[in-house]
Amino acid sequence: MQRQTQTQRQTLKYSPLQIQMLNLLHLTTMELEQRIKEELEENPILEEGKDDNASEDTVDDFQDPADTGTGDDNTMQDYYDWDEFRDDDVPDYKTYANNQSPDNELYTRPMVETISFRDDLKQQVHFLRLDERQQLIADFILDSLDEDGFLRRESDVIADDISFANSMFIDTEEVNWMLKIIQQLDPAGIAASDLRECLLIQLGRIENQDDTWKWACKIVTDAFDELGSRNYDKIMRITGLDEESLKKAIALITTLNPKPASGLRNDSIVNESIKPDFMLRYTEDGDIEVQLTWGNSPALRLNKLFTQMAEQKNDKATNQFLKNKMNSAKWFIDAIKQRENTMLSTLRAIVKLQYDYFQTGDIKKLRPMILKDVAEIISMDISTVSRVTTNKYVQTPFGIVLLKDLFTEGVTNEDGTEVSNREIQEAIREIVGAEDKRHPYNDQQITDMLSEKGYSVARRTVAKYREQLNIPTARLRVTI
Repeated sequence: MQRQTQTQRQTLKYSPLQIQMLNLLHLTTMELEQRIKEELEENPILEEGKDDNASEDTVDDFQDPADTGTGDDNTMQDYYDWDEFRDDDVPDYKTYANNQSPDNELYTRPMVETISFRDDLKQQVHFLRLDERQQLIADFILDSLDEDGFLRRESDVIADDISFANSMFIDTEEVNWMLKIIQQLDPAGIAASDLRECLLIQLGRIENQDDTWKWACKIVTDAFDELGSRNYDKIMRITGLDEESLKKAIALITTLNPKPASGLRNDSIVNESIKPDFMLRYTEDGDIEVQLTWGNSPALRLNKLFTQMAEQKNDKATNQFLKNKMNSAKWFIDAIKQRENTMLSTLRAIVKLQYDYFQTGDIKKLRPMILKDVAEIISMDISTVSRVTTNKYVQTPFGIVLLKDLFTEGVTNEDGTEVSNREIQEAIREIVGAEDKRHPYNDQQITDMLSEKGYSVARRTVAKYREQLNIPTARLRVTI
């Protein structure tokens, strides 16, 4: 039996243009440039250049000649002026004009060849007179080091792994002997099992083994836990040192490297330079203007040659292919334009809300602001504002600013005014910076000092802000 039923449901569907715009909105400037480059390579209809009326109308007025029966291949000959292509036979040197300066050449970052710290250590091992068996053990130990250069695995475990992996018996004593050889390599402290052993290895390399050196060795050996918590009173009780001797020993210990592999890692090459997405400048009238950075989106248009081919071609399959590519190109161009308008509208709204901050660059001028405040001004969804501000930077006269850093929570002051939590964090930073390092302020003391300045915050809030600023507790800030 057949039955007919009627149901009602609500669904959300995105148009191809909306999908294109959402996919482009979260991209940074460098990512967008790469995305445009990929689209130009994939879509023959799309090309760089200023838009014109002919390319604008071709998508909307496009019809399939196979369906209408009006296609005529002979009209192709009437349309194309083949004389304009004859210049391809002219050698390049006849049309080349040397009117460019070296400043016009695009700078490309050179490729830098780097090696890992493990490879560097292996090169040192290869200079030693080791047989094949010893070389195998040494390479296995070096491959087992963590990123800081420590060996966190036991010797018997390493011996078992080497034995199973190579079908031979490796004794623990062989691993320990090779481990001592490796710990003599540079930098000092490599392949240590923990921080205490790492520091002792580095102290053992010091040539001037005076009284200060002996005191430092005694502290690391007998009072290492107290050293980590900076409990100097207990260190003096354990070691019997006076305050002056302790101060000299601590100064020597602070010269040691707690992460021996850090000197062999080239982390700076991994970091990429920041390319701002927006530019902010002041006009002569004192107003603030915003714009997208140069090269954010080159001018794009539809290729006129392929457009006319689509109108004249009488092949249904070819026509359908060109039609899809033309629609895709049109959607992509419109999505780029909508992206630019949305980004500029968002930044103008942020500047309006944080006008005092952008005028002075003083972080204390930041007002409490959330995504909803910007979304209401530009009449868009909060998720759209989040996409625009994620990983986006603005170039200002006082430096490059991450847009996400401008969004802060609000805290009500004692006088009823609402201030940004960034302002309170800056006040905490100033208090800690001016404190006596021998007697640093604890969280409650910082809370009381903030209250005197008019900031009414709880002690747990101060602790949270202090952690966000990467400021250790008072006990760990003590210096002698």
